[in-house]
Amino acid sequence: MKVFAERLKELRTEMNLSTTKLGKAIGVSHVAISRWERELRIPNIENLVALAKFFRVSTDYLCGLED
Repeated sequence: MKVFAERLKELRTEMNLSTTKLGKAIGVSHVAISRWERELRIPNIENLVALAKFFRVSTDYLCGLED
């Protein structure tokens, strides 16, 4: 889960997005994004796929299964 949180925050900050803007883009609250980045929660499969599509990366990359 640590890799996911790190990669999510890295991708978000590289695009200069706030948690609010990213949340709106994928249909979740900024609180959800923040909780994922702080390893307090994990996204469900639909949100994981939405993040992968938004950032144009694979779900395996987000989860740390590939580089």
